[in-house]
Amino acid sequence: MKLSQILTSPIQNAVQELFDTSIEKIEFQLTRKEFEGDITMVIFPLLKVIKGNPAEIGTKIGNYLVENVDSVVGFNVVSGFLNIVVSDAYYLNFFSEIKGNPKFGFVPASPNEKAVMVEYSSPNTNKPLHLGHVRNNLLGYSVAEIIKASGKKVYKTQIINDRGIHICKSMLAWKKSGNGETPESTGLKGDKLVGNFYVEFDKQYKREIAELTAQGKTEEEAKKQAPIIVEAQQMLLDWEAGNPEVIALWKTMNQWVYEGFAQTYKNLGVDFDSYYYESNTYLLGKEVVQFGLEKGIFEKDPDGSVWIDLTSDGLDRKIVLRSDGTAVYMTQDIGTAIQRVKDFSDVGGMVYTVGNEQDYHFKVLFLILKKLGFDWAESLFHLSYGMVELPSGKMKSREGTVVDADDLMEEMTATAAKISTELGKLEGYSEEEKAKLFKTIGLGALKYYILKVDPKKQILFNPEESVDFAGNTGPFIQYTYARIQSILRKADFDLNMGITELELHPKEKELLKQIELFPEIIQNAANNHSPALVANYTYELVKEYNSFYQSVSILGEEDQTKKVFRVQLSKKVAETIKSAFKLLGIEVPERM
Repeated sequence: MKLSQILTSPIQNAVQELFDTSIEKIEFQLTRKEFEGDITMVIFPLLKVIKGNPAEIGTKIGNYLVENVDSVVGFNVVSGFLNIVVSDAYYLNFFSEIKGNPKFGFVPASPNEKAVMVEYSSPNTNKPLHLGHVRNNLLGYSVAEIIKASGKKVYKTQIINDRGIHICKSMLAWKKSGNGETPESTGLKGDKLVGNFYVEFDKQYKREIAELTAQGKTEEEAKKQAPIIVEAQQMLLDWEAGNPEVIALWKTMNQWVYEGFAQTYKNLGVDFDSYYYESNTYLLGKEVVQFGLEKGIFEKDPDGSVWIDLTSDGLDRKIVLRSDGTAVYMTQDIGTAIQRVKDFSDVGGMVYTVGNEQDYHFKVLFLILKKLGFDWAESLFHLSYGMVELPSGKMKSREGTVVDADDLMEEMTATAAKISTELGKLEGYSEEEKAKLFKTIGLGALKYYILKVDPKKQILFNPEESVDFAGNTGPFIQYTYARIQSILRKADFDLNMGITELELHPKEKELLKQIELFPEIIQNAANNHSPALVANYTYELVKEYNSFYQSVSILGEEDQTKKVFRVQLSKKVAETIKSAFKLLGIEVPERM
């Protein structure tokens, strides 16, 4: 049981007995480092029901707790804060309960609890995955793992944008200048090959626009009349009409991309339980429009288009069906959400991992689904995140200036190899072991650098900085884990000894307090959809461990009980690091 839970009832009793009043909620916080204490009760809220000096009120409650609660051995009052000192016995008892539990902090899913579907990645099939997709994938995957660890069943999904004018651009460029090239004939991953033709289309399009403007056309006219864009638009109409030749090329080139994506996902360490394709979902939602019209939720304009008026909700009028009867993206998203709940009947909520440029879209989508009367619409969340930029500025797919996800992972591995080699701690490693270690460090650096930042914030990505072996980085945390594994390999004694009596060193107590926070961190991270909470918790735990490591002797300790306890404690810290990093999709090396 958490310390705050243990103390709540005695404090309520104290207030009743001392001040003849009752309180329901008590505000706790961690005791600040400069004061003695393990948990702090905030006195100020009591002043609404108890008249008096906060210091005097705190002192009376503190004395009551020392006299009536075994685990409370002291206190001090600073302004309106009661800092409570907890016994070593409490922490030893807590440690004995968790030390043999490798799943400490994780809550198994309840069979009665509704599942959560987490959508992420959702790429276009006209180009490879880039740095922006990396942040999306890492966030979505990690949030899914954290929600699962918090006690819910989770389905990971994505919707693949496999149709539309942008897909036709790559197809047309390949048809015009591809000379039958395939991933096999070129040695290129399929997504890269297709992406090259998307860039090629843009080059040709710009050339044609320049030619037309030189002939006296306005830029707007040139953009519409350029032969290559007219051809691409015709190809899209042919696709929608089911032209066999166009459909065959579309299927072939998309398959190249899917195979390329699968390789990238595997290297990045993310996975999915289901896939939705826009080519299958773009007609979904149209039947819902009729239902919405009948219920008076939607309204039809004289031209036949269908709208929803959200001005009374602080939004605007939004089209859900064009006058020619074709669906818009909003209609598709409404239909896809409904379809997912049909496909997975236990889903009670969804998380959409999509960049912050779509904030308004999701406000509208969620509100429409609520107005349509779906109870699960109350449990929809847009995991909105900021863009990832480089020191050189924004990326542009059409111009081929994106940072390719595969290239980035290779660069991170190479950077890790360079820095590790310079540090010179690789004696006895085979080439295969080195390659695996460099990948673990490189990817760990990349993932941690991105996930330690609050999702809403923009990131300026610096590969060199992320692979630093000091400071708030993945490699620093991985190195601490490997250091503990070295201690465990050298511990030539039985680690199963039960320790019930021991005077704790202050550093041991601080470490135990940090470990005790882990379950709450997982719940908070799940509720806030923020892997950053887990990442930064892990960094604080590692800092606390390194301070402990510098302050006390571990294997050199002469007192056998203390030595065993310190190794047990080190082992639990390592397990907690590994568990936390698993939630972030990061591996930890046994040695570095």
